[in-house]
Amino acid sequence: MTAAQGFFDARDLLLRHRTDYQRAYSEFRWPELAEFNWALDYFDVVAKGNDNPALWIVDDPAKEGLKLSYAQMSERSSRMANFLRALGVGRGDRLLLMLPNRVELWDVMLAAMKLGAIVLPATTQLSPDDVRDRVQIGGANFVIVDSAETGKFDGLDVPLKRISVGAPRDGWTDIAAAYEACASFAPDGVTRATDPMLLYFTSGTTSKPKLVEHTHQSYPVGHLSTMYWIGLQPGDIHWNISSPGWAKHAWSCFFAPWNAQACVFVYNFARFVPKETLDVLVRCNVTTLCAPPTVWRMLVQEPLASYPVKLREIVGAGEPLNPEIIERVRHAWNITIRDGYGQTETTCQIGNSPGQPVVPGSMGRPLPGYRVELVDADDHPVTEGEIALPLAQRPLGLMTGYANNAKATEHAMRNGYYHTSDVAMRRDDGYLVYVGRSDDVFKSSDYRLSPFELESVLIEHEAIAEAAVVPSNDPLRLSVPKAFVTVRHGFEAGPELARDVFRFSREKLAPYKRIRRLQFSDLPKTISGKIRRVELRRRELERTDQPARLPDEYWEEDFPELRNGNGN
Repeated sequence: MTAAQGFFDARDLLLRHRTDYQRAYSEFRWPELAEFNWALDYFDVVAKGNDNPALWIVDDPAKEGLKLSYAQMSERSSRMANFLRALGVGRGDRLLLMLPNRVELWDVMLAAMKLGAIVLPATTQLSPDDVRDRVQIGGANFVIVDSAETGKFDGLDVPLKRISVGAPRDGWTDIAAAYEACASFAPDGVTRATDPMLLYFTSGTTSKPKLVEHTHQSYPVGHLSTMYWIGLQPGDIHWNISSPGWAKHAWSCFFAPWNAQACVFVYNFARFVPKETLDVLVRCNVTTLCAPPTVWRMLVQEPLASYPVKLREIVGAGEPLNPEIIERVRHAWNITIRDGYGQTETTCQIGNSPGQPVVPGSMGRPLPGYRVELVDADDHPVTEGEIALPLAQRPLGLMTGYANNAKATEHAMRNGYYHTSDVAMRRDDGYLVYVGRSDDVFKSSDYRLSPFELESVLIEHEAIAEAAVVPSNDPLRLSVPKAFVTVRHGFEAGPELARDVFRFSREKLAPYKRIRRLQFSDLPKTISGKIRRVELRRRELERTDQPARLPDEYWEEDFPELRNGNGN
């Protein structure tokens, strides 16, 4: 049996048991691979003579956009591979790829795989300093960059072959010539399944970014778990609202939908407009949708029931969704948003899979191919603890390690587990409930508090757009929960709103959990949009007694009428 056949068999089992979690989980086995190149051994095979749509990019919501078949994508990527080979790109070369959602991104990803080159995806939001760091730390010797971003490489004193996409730039090779190259590609040798293929920079919510190494099996084959979680089927039109450069884009704009032989759909909006997004969902007959919690919170502000969507499956990832949002979408469309959990270091590990009961507040159960333990600080099994993957049953979707950082790899892979640094609680029915990052959970008095749980309640308040909860020093309780919040358009930060938020907190939360301090503030974020609680936590830790209050900061004791039960 060929390696490709093993991959097909594993995939087909998951497609057959798409809604039968027990059978899928118990019967699925990762294929054993020695030599495997997903672009050549899988994609080109299914693409041969296949006129079904593989990629659909819409720039104008009123127009059809660019729609390309599997056969066309196979040919385009072979031409691209021959073009890059002629420029000197070979097996093991490192290629920094900084493109927005344009077809060349997919062409280059496939072409690099065919060549055996290693791609370092990068977001176009990077600053010139970020670019310099990534080129140097990642050891890139080729860069493929959108013409609008080439200026960020000016003054970079590193030997690089520079390739631009879009309007020609002096000193850069124009990628347009790629499509004149030969349409027939022949590899220069075999690809081992364990050869490196992708190097991703982590987003750095709690530390400086690390370089995550994935192989020709860990992401292409590993994302069978992601395909299963989403519930993708052949012929689906799948839209994942995600920016290129981050691992989630590879999850659901590349491997998961193409593993299912579905169509990757992209709508390029200059600015996110919920109504426009919903109109596109309807007009283009999107069948499966993945969007981060921020998008769902904006979409539910619209009258969802008035949009006759054709959606069959909808999922959320990036950060856990609060139950109120899930219920509002279910009420409008009679579809339940299913949460899932994974990391840049892995594919989807845990999820609410199609056809299974969705437990409110839970991120689901371990997905096929993943064994999940919860461990304490000494790596003993517990019902609430850090999510850890036993290395004795190593999932194929786990990274090989952090490139050029043996110490970080050793720490993450210690004592026979891969440690995620995320904390969860296992219910009696086997479902897992997210608690928070291990370094975000804190104690107040003698209670352990989850920032995520408190934030989920706070954003149900009509005036709060986003919230981040961290511990604030307190002489009596050691620390108390403090919320940094941003205010929705149309509301005004100030004492009246602070009083109302504290009142809301008292109504919704147990006394030991309620918010004791509040500050209206912009939230520091990583370049990928994740809140940097570590920075807020440090701010609080470094505070002195003076001043007693920061600008726009309020404490619960500022409003004694609340303690007296008088809301006026």
